[in-house]
Amino acid sequence: MYEVIGSKTSRAFRILWALEELGEAYQYSPEKPHSERVTSLNPSGKIPILKDGDTAIPDSTAILTYLADKHGKLTFPAGTLDRARQDAVTHCILDEIDAVLWTAARHSFALPEELRVPSVKESLKWEYARNIDRLMQRVQGPFLIGETFTIADIILTHCGNWAYSAKFPTENKEFAQYCKNMRARPAFQRVRDM
Repeated sequence: MYEVIGSKTSRAFRILWALEELGEAYQYSPEKPHSERVTSLNPSGKIPILKDGDTAIPDSTAILTYLADKHGKLTFPAGTLDRARQDAVTHCILDEIDAVLWTAARHSFALPEELRVPSVKESLKWEYARNIDRLMQRVQGPFLIGETFTIADIILTHCGNWAYSAKFPTENKEFAQYCKNMRARPAFQRVRDM
């Protein structure tokens, strides 16, 4: 059985959602970043962490990729053009959406107070909205990669929820509808209601 270590209000939500989609058994162990247990498994103190047996895997995208590849779901096979397209979209989301949100978060609470630059958030909000508009131009169906729900959809939807919580505006109606559709998935709702 897998163990998911982290807080469901963090990127650990992505892992819990993927496991629900996969129908795999898991134990959820709520932990805050930098707790003693987290730091013992990941020296950076970051969450989430997935334990598979005695092995601890950090980083939400690495965990998602591992689970999808291992179970042959939520992904296209490695070495295929569809997988290359999926990976390209995934990296775009990480570079242009997730990283922008994380930069804003660092300047809100993660950095030492004397190093925070609150005024940077306005430019990050502009960048986020622009990047969402560009990304939505790539959508090829009900999911990011056509008719197949993948880990890229999990990451993007989580980022959309994060942005909403952080008051990052976007007027992109296609993105709003996309996120609404993804949040309607039974696996998403099970994690939300945990």
